[in-house]
Amino acid sequence: MKIKSMMFRFILTALLISGLFQGSMAQQSDLPFGINLAGAEFAHDKIPGIYNKNYIYPTTAELDYFKSKGLTLFRLPFLWERIQPQLNGSLDVEELKRMKTFVDNAKERGLWVILDMHNYCRRYENGTRHIIGSPEVSIAHVADAWAKLAGEFRSYSNIWGYGIMNEPHDLLENTPWFNIAQGIITQIRSVDTRTPIIVAGDSWSSAERWPVMSGNLKNLKDPSRNLIYEGHIYFDEDASGSYRNTYEKEMATPSTGIVRAVPFVNWLKKNNLRGFIGEYGVPDNDPRWLVTLDNFLAYLKKNDINGTYWAAGPMWGKYKLAVEPVNGQDRPQMKVLEKYKTADKK
Repeated sequence: MKIKSMMFRFILTALLISGLFQGSMAQQSDLPFGINLAGAEFAHDKIPGIYNKNYIYPTTAELDYFKSKGLTLFRLPFLWERIQPQLNGSLDVEELKRMKTFVDNAKERGLWVILDMHNYCRRYENGTRHIIGSPEVSIAHVADAWAKLAGEFRSYSNIWGYGIMNEPHDLLENTPWFNIAQGIITQIRSVDTRTPIIVAGDSWSSAERWPVMSGNLKNLKDPSRNLIYEGHIYFDEDASGSYRNTYEKEMATPSTGIVRAVPFVNWLKKNNLRGFIGEYGVPDNDPRWLVTLDNFLAYLKKNDINGTYWAAGPMWGKYKLAVEPVNGQDRPQMKVLEKYKTADKK
């Protein structure tokens, strides 16, 4: 009897500690800032490509580095074609193992992960890139992929959300992004009723154009009422993130990011919805970009919106937006990013 009593107390204590830890993690990290750790989506025109040559998954060293800076959310871009080589087929065993290893490594460190299908609402089939909604690639196909992914990851406690599609744009008139997103949501919820679903906006996920191009997404139906809307913002003149010209020629100002965020933020507030900025970034070649970035992040933080910077990862080389350390040294953008660890939550 005494043994049973001691065992009961041990189990109860373990459950309480576990619950307290998970509750504490959720409380501290509901609105974390973080980084896109790119690499698994590289070489989209080389399918499947050679691992460690054409594409790569992020390392534990990167997780440790960004955690040391207080950044705890990691958006992981991946390619649909690699994780599911055949439409309606099984998930690729090796690719799924790589993805799970990354998520497990993040979990061990108390870090959050967004699984981001980085396909722009397109997929290569037999060497040709098809838009979702074409005869070759349907809504049912992409929904099937997400149902299978959700089945694999629904038990993970550190998935911050399923990023169902990166930057939809220029879709077929008879298959708008709203219909595609709804099809994916419905299939995910047939498997996983818990994990948040992150819905990017149409027109390259533009936050500035959101009310016009993506305003109807407020009508999406999620039986779990757990959607997060994702906008993207860059500060160069065409908002592409290419930064081909100087600060002056890009017509940038200290408030460019705020101006472009306002339409999205106001839409969220008006409709009482949750939002997230999945991509933003600045070059490392002019300190004025850092001022624009700083002002932008301060505005997000004040308005209860978090985000992930574009980008880091092991294969960026000299990419001017990258915040991957070089020879152990921080990139200039990091002195701004490490100021913003979580968004205010009222």
